[in-house]
Amino acid sequence: QLQLVEPGGGLVQPGGSLRLSCVVSGFSWDYYAIGWFRQAPGKEREGVSCIGRTGSTTTYKDSVKGRFTISRDNVKNTVYLQMNSLKPEDTGVYYCAAHGAVTNLCSRHEEVQDYWGQGTQVTVSA
Repeated sequence: QLQLVEPGGGLVQPGGSLRLSCVVSGFSWDYYAIGWFRQAPGKEREGVSCIGRTGSTTTYKDSVKGRFTISRDNVKNTVYLQMNSLKPEDTGVYYCAAHGAVTNLCSRHEEVQDYWGQGTQVTVSA
């Protein structure tokens, strides 16, 4: 059983930066890949980025490539999402999620995730 908590989030101006954290607790969390998802108002939830067990594999949604960076600290049990050059269309509730992994690959598909955090609001607005 894993528990995921996403402190952070908030209001930021367009062009600004924000770092989200996903703090994970539970048994053998380093056997899990971690992903970040977001849901904008009136839209379906989408996978933004994910990172494999060791951090050597990462993937990003096309619209955030070059602006967002995912990383994990296996000592602090935390996964980060550094978001730069934020745009109003980045607004939404951001969730982290975990799925078991036997390789270093990760998935941004919702249906394979085993555990979810409660979500944190990110608003990009002037």
